[in-house]
Amino acid sequence: MRMKKILLTLTLFLMGTMALLAQGLNDKADNILGNWRATRGGEVSKVKVSRSADGTYMAQVYWVEVDKDKNGNKKLDRKNPDKSLRNTPCDQIVLIQGLKYNAEKKQWDGTEVYDPTKGIRAKCVVRFEDDGRLRIKGSILGISQSAYWEKLSE
Repeated sequence: MRMKKILLTLTLFLMGTMALLAQGLNDKADNILGNWRATRGGEVSKVKVSRSADGTYMAQVYWVEVDKDKNGNKKLDRKNPDKSLRNTPCDQIVLIQGLKYNAEKKQWDGTEVYDPTKGIRAKCVVRFEDDGRLRIKGSILGISQSAYWEKLSE
């Protein structure tokens, strides 16, 4: 019985620590910066989040696990609704631009996220989860889906 109490106490402590850590990650705008592993629609990619000259943030793919089609050609952003971007290589697609930190809500928002697996743009809200992953939530007409990015150490 004593061991169960110790394990329960340790588990609750760790959960509380993780929640505080995530809360702290949402407290500072630049915590979003860095390289992230993203998985969406069966596609695995690496994304770099950087700060633009205007102080907003952008997220751009820089690596895709399967970057060639069945004929050995580099995959392109063929589903992009902007026809001028349909020849963008899959490892150069901009997923988010103009993302702003909302200090009051402790989240990043104010723009759209682009899902190249579906060719759609959706209203975007970004927050850190309790486990340190970045949650990218896209919403269209009240229907939402989330993707979770994991921080890379590179």
